[in-house]
Amino acid sequence: MTGAFRYLVFALAIVLVRCASLETVKLDQIEPIPKVYSEEEAVTFYNNFNEQIKVYCNRNSLARWNYDSNITDFNLQRKLEEGAAFAKFKKDSWQELIKYPWKYFNDPELKRKFKLSSVLGTAALSEDDFKRLDTIISDMKSTYSKAKICSFQDSTKCDLNLEPEITELLKVSRNHEELRHIWIEWRRNSGEKVKETYKEYVTLKNKAAKLNDYADNAALWLGNYETEDFRDQISALWVQLKPLYQQLHAYVRRHLRLKYGEEVVKAKGPIPAHLLGNMWAQTWGNIVDFMLPYPERQSTDVTPNMIKQGYTPLKMFKLSEEFFVSLNLSAMPESFWEKSILEKPTDGRDMVCHASAWDFCDSMDVRIKQCTVVNQKDLNTAHHEMGHVQYFLQYKHQPNIFQRGANSGFHEAVGDVLALSVSTPKHLRAIGLLEESASEADKDAEREATINYLFSIALNKIAFLPFAYQMDLWRWDVFEGKTTPENYNCHWWRLAEQFQGIEPPVDRSEEDFDVASKYHIIADVPYIRYFVSFVIQFQFHKGLCQAAGQLENNAPLHECDIYKSTKAGNLLGSMLQLGQSKPWPDAMEVITGQRNMDASALREYFAPLEDWLRAENERTGEFIGWEKSDKYCLQTREELGRLKVTTKQS
Repeated sequence: MTGAFRYLVFALAIVLVRCASLETVKLDQIEPIPKVYSEEEAVTFYNNFNEQIKVYCNRNSLARWNYDSNITDFNLQRKLEEGAAFAKFKKDSWQELIKYPWKYFNDPELKRKFKLSSVLGTAALSEDDFKRLDTIISDMKSTYSKAKICSFQDSTKCDLNLEPEITELLKVSRNHEELRHIWIEWRRNSGEKVKETYKEYVTLKNKAAKLNDYADNAALWLGNYETEDFRDQISALWVQLKPLYQQLHAYVRRHLRLKYGEEVVKAKGPIPAHLLGNMWAQTWGNIVDFMLPYPERQSTDVTPNMIKQGYTPLKMFKLSEEFFVSLNLSAMPESFWEKSILEKPTDGRDMVCHASAWDFCDSMDVRIKQCTVVNQKDLNTAHHEMGHVQYFLQYKHQPNIFQRGANSGFHEAVGDVLALSVSTPKHLRAIGLLEESASEADKDAEREATINYLFSIALNKIAFLPFAYQMDLWRWDVFEGKTTPENYNCHWWRLAEQFQGIEPPVDRSEEDFDVASKYHIIADVPYIRYFVSFVIQFQFHKGLCQAAGQLENNAPLHECDIYKSTKAGNLLGSMLQLGQSKPWPDAMEVITGQRNMDASALREYFAPLEDWLRAENERTGEFIGWEKSDKYCLQTREELGRLKVTTKQS
């Protein structure tokens, strides 16, 4: 059926409906038959819409940047004004856009433009509701960014920020009482303060979703993946990954028990969350120093060498740029270096230090905002954020609606794919950050060094997976009404125990709101994208390594470094240039030859470590998995107090 014939049928149907009702409705009550727009008219409309949205998007992005980089009342007001103007433009345009019968278009690209643009998001709210939601999110982000805690050693020193002071303390302190103090106080000064606000946020997000014809905000977020069984796919991936995670968990728990004692870490229990070197126990790399499998072997942590060689935040980002250029991908425009914030300003301003990449919708202005510290972790983060910017540059020729990742996980995966090469001992030696091993010919030494290397990566990659999954499992349950405000906190800890095998250091109540101590929760940023990213980046890595000829003769995946491979770079670029112009399985197929997410490449990458962990845990008789936590989560702190009194008396 041709497009023209479809329009004729569509118009005829309207006429017949109108005629059928003439017997009971007076002629002056009949609304005029709506105009049936042609596909050519749709092209003209959309081209005009695309040019206008770039202007509004640019102004909105600039206002958001100004606020996030300098939190003031003035910048907040400007951000809210530009956000409201952008929302009004999208809503007005959307009301025109939905008049077009785009489902019957012949041109698949035009049809996809209209399909993606027909989801309005929060702009569907009334002007008052939109402003209120924007204000709520801004207020929560401000609370988070301004939160400070008092020092454990000096209760009068109460100026410790999350970045860099608290993060550094979590990295170096091995005093479990100090770590417990930090853990509790951060949550008291961040998440606990926004619980009432968060309830209103949930209500407004669900209201917006329903205006977009979704059942709730969980369904709207999941719609980004254009796959009806997406939740089932994620669940299946976790089943595929869980055995590796459990082996890592058992090994780490043993070494924490040896460090802190049986009273603090139970042999078969969940791991106390405050001991894992990270505020949210999402990555465990900061505690590698006392549990490295072969501590006598050369460390692949190049932080000391970076400091010794005079690395600066700028040099770290220049190094990242050089990697992309070596693949025949784009260098950063000069404006990137002029306008980005690559280290925390020293002028005392409050700002959102959470690392982020920014696209200002004009195909020219791209930036990064990161309070960079000179260490290997932030070097990897620099590559991650530069990956976002590289994606921006590669799809800048696309219409605005396609200027995004094939799905949200793709955007997160790109920089990490590069980091998988950058972090290899092979690459670190090539750029002079790691010395040549004196015992390169010693097979045992080489094997042990490999286990150390994979273990260090697993503490950040594998440990992260259940956290990334449960973050949005919690939010999906909240948006769907399965978890009510009366159960926000306790449900979070049930999920943390079920998936991560961790527990809070102290009993909790619903007066606490621990999940909101994490930036993405209060900043309205979906999180399942990171879980997707941590799986598909290994699929991408394998595909690019094959293109680079790095996997010939059964060479192990974990040794691959695609640096200077233009074949790998051209393949990656061909996917990035698609943006969201095609469904994500099409984009994935470009690099991997696969159309589904699959954790097989990840398991292949870590296979030597998984075999070693299994043998080591069997040798030491470690319990695999975890028994129920003995920590309580009740409605009120008063109830917890009564319980403790009763327990003592008994």
